[in-house]
Amino acid sequence: MNDGSSNTAKPPPADCGGHNGSFSIVSWNVNSVKSRLAHLSDYLTRFSPDVVFLQEIKTETESFPYPEIESLGWTATVKGQKSYNGVAVLTKKKPVLVADALDIDDGGQARYLETELDGRRFICVYVPNGEPPASDPSSKERLIYKEKWLDALNGRIRKLVADGVDFVLGGDFNVIEFDSDVYDPAAFKGSAFTVQEIRSRFKALYFNGLTDALREKSPRSPLYTYWDYRFSAWEKNHGIFLDRLFLSPYFADRLTAADVDAGFRALEKASDHAPVRCVFDLSSAPEDVNE
Repeated sequence: MNDGSSNTAKPPPADCGGHNGSFSIVSWNVNSVKSRLAHLSDYLTRFSPDVVFLQEIKTETESFPYPEIESLGWTATVKGQKSYNGVAVLTKKKPVLVADALDIDDGGQARYLETELDGRRFICVYVPNGEPPASDPSSKERLIYKEKWLDALNGRIRKLVADGVDFVLGGDFNVIEFDSDVYDPAAFKGSAFTVQEIRSRFKALYFNGLTDALREKSPRSPLYTYWDYRFSAWEKNHGIFLDRLFLSPYFADRLTAADVDAGFRALEKASDHAPVRCVFDLSSAPEDVNE
């Protein structure tokens, strides 16, 4: 197990894998967009990604900091919720909103946002945690909801694949796929992150022909994207691999780099998640997504 010292390294340079025709996509659970606005602004300025998925923005749609984001050159498509959840997609060109919910009774929870830009889809998700409330530790209600939510997500992905749609699916999946994806597997055994009912639904994404960009290209080992605020988790590198970027074949064939920009977790008043980023070479594509 890494002692955490490698996490103090600066994020990779802005042209990580990029060159003429490069196109980059980022996903970041910011844990309150207003609290993390300075860090987000710095990230956008330094890296200039083409598409950004944000989760857990924790603000209502109308209260999102649109002026600050727009002043940096991005437009924001937002599905917010007061104090909880919330997702957003930032793009340099205004996209079409395809859907802001899955085909499931979500009780008004803001967890899904599907946008389209020049015929390609960019989908941001914040998968339910699924753990029971402390007041009722034996309750299965949240776990059942998580199962139904993942079923609905897989149903949507199957439809997009069947229709031949090119897309990137990114976000915080709240799933520990393998024991090696967490610093202490025993601590999460039997949790809503690891039970077979959840892992099997998560792995169904691969059965739809998707590629996990970070598994494919990130040089990090262990590969973590989240470190709890408690127990000096960052300093000890007690992390979990929760944040993903899944690619349909069109994007998978053009993937040149992917990594965790872990240095942003080390900042003062940081989110407990680090941004994850992938880069594509679209120079040989018939139509550049950005044109």
